[in-house]
Amino acid sequence: MAEIVYPPVLATARTLFRVLDYRFHLEGTEHVPRTGGAVLVSNHISYLDFIFAGYGALPAKRLVRFMAKKEVFDHRVSGPLMRGMHHIPVDREAGAGSYATALRMLKAGEVVGVFAEGTISRSFTVKEIKNGAIRMAQAAKVPIIPVGLWGSQRIWTKGRKKQLLQRHVPLTVLIGEPMHPKRGEDVEQHVADLHARLSSLVDRAQRTYPEIPQGVWWQPAHLGGTAPTPEEAAAMDEEEARARAAKAED
Repeated sequence: MAEIVYPPVLATARTLFRVLDYRFHLEGTEHVPRTGGAVLVSNHISYLDFIFAGYGALPAKRLVRFMAKKEVFDHRVSGPLMRGMHHIPVDREAGAGSYATALRMLKAGEVVGVFAEGTISRSFTVKEIKNGAIRMAQAAKVPIIPVGLWGSQRIWTKGRKKQLLQRHVPLTVLIGEPMHPKRGEDVEQHVADLHARLSSLVDRAQRTYPEIPQGVWWQPAHLGGTAPTPEEAAAMDEEEARARAAKAED
């Protein structure tokens, strides 16, 4: 497909990374296949995760087509960019269309990016994940590439003020070994395996991060931070969902 928008967006992003002196630590980039389809599955801690998860695929010279909620495509600024980069809009009320589009791209040899948790994790641990990534990989006969991100939550995450001009932020991108789920194999067993792999990558990213202060909001509770526990985060998500549903009924 024609790449008119993606290259200049990447060039702009790289310039901003240098200006802001983001300190990247990338591992496992050799696990991203240089050709053929693949499902790249990342944990989700920031509104900017698609940028940094995609950054991890650049050494393999791959452009990732991320599945993102439809509202992002409706925005007057982000919409044209997302469409120009051939990302995939997801309508939560009618997901079959986005699934079919992703499957078509995978079979055409594209790398499709998925945030299997569905929403940003307020606890900064890996939430329960959905099985769509496994089903797509099985149907398209492509590998799954797990990715653990850490640091992006400091720049822009749910419930916190944007810090888009914050400088010198360390950003960790750990890419794990591919999974190869086959048709007919137990989907839920693969979901559990993927969750374990993502959790392991995220835990290693957190424990090897250059800055590990105690009592900061962006650190998970089990490592001494003040982020909500997974249980508290789940309760907050449920309350938000109820409020959204009530607003939709008005």
